[in-house]
Amino acid sequence: MSPIPSENSRRPVRVANCSGYHGDPAYEMHRQATLGDVDFITGDYLAEVNMANNAQAYQRGEHPGYEETAWDGLQQTIDVIADKGIKVVLNGGALNPKGLALKVHELIQQKNLNLRVAYLSGDDLYAKFGPNMPQSAAELQHLDAENESVRPGPLTYAFTRSDKPIPMVSAHAYLGARGIVDGLRRGADIIICGRVADASPVIAAAWYWHSWSETDYDRLGGALVAGHLIECSAYVTGGNFSGFDRHPIDTFIEPGFPIAEIDDDGSCVITKHSTTGGLIDVDTVRCQFLYELQGNVYLNSDVSAILDDIVVEQSGKDSVRVHGIRGYAPPPTTKLAVFYPGGYEAQLLLNATGYGTSEKWDLIEKQIRHFMPQESLDRIDTLEFQRIGVPAADPKSQRHSTTYLRIFIAAMEADDVLAVAKAMKDISLKHFSGFHSSLDMRTAIPRPFLAYYPAIIQQAELNEEISFIDAPDTITSFPTGHPPAYKPLQPRDSYNHTPSSEEVALLKSQPRSIRLGDIALARSGDKGSNLNVGIFVPDAKHWPWLRSYMSVERMREMLADDDDWDESFLVERVEFPRIHAVHFVIYGILGRGGQ
Repeated sequence: MSPIPSENSRRPVRVANCSGYHGDPAYEMHRQATLGDVDFITGDYLAEVNMANNAQAYQRGEHPGYEETAWDGLQQTIDVIADKGIKVVLNGGALNPKGLALKVHELIQQKNLNLRVAYLSGDDLYAKFGPNMPQSAAELQHLDAENESVRPGPLTYAFTRSDKPIPMVSAHAYLGARGIVDGLRRGADIIICGRVADASPVIAAAWYWHSWSETDYDRLGGALVAGHLIECSAYVTGGNFSGFDRHPIDTFIEPGFPIAEIDDDGSCVITKHSTTGGLIDVDTVRCQFLYELQGNVYLNSDVSAILDDIVVEQSGKDSVRVHGIRGYAPPPTTKLAVFYPGGYEAQLLLNATGYGTSEKWDLIEKQIRHFMPQESLDRIDTLEFQRIGVPAADPKSQRHSTTYLRIFIAAMEADDVLAVAKAMKDISLKHFSGFHSSLDMRTAIPRPFLAYYPAIIQQAELNEEISFIDAPDTITSFPTGHPPAYKPLQPRDSYNHTPSSEEVALLKSQPRSIRLGDIALARSGDKGSNLNVGIFVPDAKHWPWLRSYMSVERMREMLADDDDWDESFLVERVEFPRIHAVHFVIYGILGRGGQ
């Protein structure tokens, strides 16, 4: 096993990410272990929805509960892990971390390797809150319930409207890093987790390696950001990168996966193995940093990271240093992802070709509403007519003058969803000129879907344990406790920049029309029903304009112009001046939300 460096010669810990989603190839774990030296391999396999989608099959005994790609990666890599002394922390245990840990233990025994396996439990709270959804919203507090400025959307508490019990599918709390650290200190080489927060394995690696205390909040905050930067695999190495067109396109065919080198002070360098594809520069790192934030404080079960003064600096080829993070005690609550049967959904894709596209879509919407039974209209939760595309002003072909309408329907009963397709049948040859539809109408058939309810739970109510497998029937468990202190949640910062006289003059100068993407890059994300988007300028000379121009009011105007605005939405805005970024959170715009 590779020893932890002594206090006098402690070097940064090299943490390699091998997965950002269960669809990432299993072989990436082997690549991270063999293409260079690393101390830890971490993997994030979970989105809320893939856990929920497997929950019902797992409960019926039709799914193993854990993520198959995590198991495949461990099978491919276990010999290298043992030979190099790499420690592994994965959340691929998903619904059944014990089950995957037992499989790994059996594999180790078969190969006669000197490795200890542990698994983390305590995130699955179905038994506490299920088997049915609560009848009152007060019984399960919503993630944004304490924000008095947020008005819940009409579907937020849809499960309370039913006159019969609605079954709960799953309920998983987001755990922090402390249980993982406890397992590492007790000698675990491989730790299989369920629903830990995405960055928690990386925080744990640095916390353990550098022997931090649980109140080293500045250091823990830095490690939280390091984890956030590498948790989504290729997102920081060129995947989902809005500036990809500024580089040779072949760079991004197969981006390599990232490595965070985390120093004792919590600062980090984001890099990758030199033989892999992709790109790591200040722009890819800034883009990933802005992904799925909720403002200038990033919350985790172990620390609240203060992001205002983050610095991102190029330190070499495919090497970016990140520092300036501070931290304080974590909040007393953590997120609880709850899923339940939301009913049925369907979509229709309709096309329009030729003149008068806007009027054509007006007509088809009126026709559908006319031919649908009023009782179905009254019972439908969601009926959206989403207009996609703008026909070319001087089209060269039919394709250039064709746009489409996506009709999305959701309701508790399948018959009410099907009423839209039946209305289309009634319209028959009454449609507008230039009408045609998708040849595949299977999407119009109602299918069941799971609804997401983001809740919170007091951390003090969690019973987290780390369990070691010494034999299939010999398991030793240890409670991992709770954080030593909490800091209650405060109202989130939100402000506009007050322009200087020079900036006012700049805004009033003769304007020149350009695309925002010509001078700025951006990244968006989601948290439940809330959308976040961060925008930054690579060229510092554009920063005074961006921070003055991109106000809360401007964001509202842009959403209104795209017909996405509703007066129930709340917009928050903060700045990260040292990376020339403005950041927005728009509450409620994603409806029920999902992940």
